[in-house]
Amino acid sequence: MLIFKAVDSYSLLPLFALILLLTSLGGCAVDPNQHANALAQSARMTRTEVSAPPFVLTAFVRITRHDQPLTVYIEGDGRAWRNRNTPSDDPTPHQALGLSLATTDPSANVVYLARPCQFTPKERNPFCENTFWTNKRFAPEVIRSLDQAIEHFMEKVQGQRLNLVGYSGGGALAVLLAARRNDVLTIRTVAGNLDHVEVNRQHLVSPMPESENAIDVARQISTIPQIHFSGSNDDVVPPSIAQRFVTASGGRCVKSHVVSDMSHEGDWAAQWRKLLTIQPHCLSPSLYVIDHSF
Repeated sequence: MLIFKAVDSYSLLPLFALILLLTSLGGCAVDPNQHANALAQSARMTRTEVSAPPFVLTAFVRITRHDQPLTVYIEGDGRAWRNRNTPSDDPTPHQALGLSLATTDPSANVVYLARPCQFTPKERNPFCENTFWTNKRFAPEVIRSLDQAIEHFMEKVQGQRLNLVGYSGGGALAVLLAARRNDVLTIRTVAGNLDHVEVNRQHLVSPMPESENAIDVARQISTIPQIHFSGSNDDVVPPSIAQRFVTASGGRCVKSHVVSDMSHEGDWAAQWRKLLTIQPHCLSPSLYVIDHSF
């Protein structure tokens, strides 16, 4: 596991250093696919692939009630870099933290979506280029592909609404997807990179002009109930990023929540069932305050 302790050194690193921090999931799983399959099997989730041009996306699915909402989990950025100089040939996370969250969710209808080029063999994904797990992680092509995949699964619960959950970079995409849809019931993010411009600025690395930025749509989706969870020990995407998003939303339906003694890649799954009991909701105007608890 790579750990960077001196933020001051980021001034000498290009963009890949921050991405490596955001996406390295530690752990030395022998086979990421076996690890993911075992996790999913324990939660009775079935592996499948979805054609969502320009990508083919891997998903793990459990849909048991067609009269209940669908909850979709979006994975983090994965293993974007092999080392400080070379992008990875395969961004599949060694230990999929987003999937671990999904497998602890007791809801009747749960879908986990891997990010483009994660888990799906490259021969079935000819459009995959490393730019889509580096500087174009949140590009329009990525958002459209995930949106198509969500639509595919929403057809199985017609008439129902959608809960979105995203880990790290997947949190940014959950927000950007919500801005495109009109059926989103709630949003939850975990260590979400909700303002990549500010995160990159704090770490003194290059911006990503080809990626959309979640905070730019904060006000647009401010009427959707949402909670943005941060770890108090997260020095990759610190709690201040979620609070910036809450402030930018200007809405009474958006809240941040800081989890004590949790890092960016901490054991979020161990606390996830408890955190799920904190329901996103809209405060009445007279009760609306900004949470500065962090």
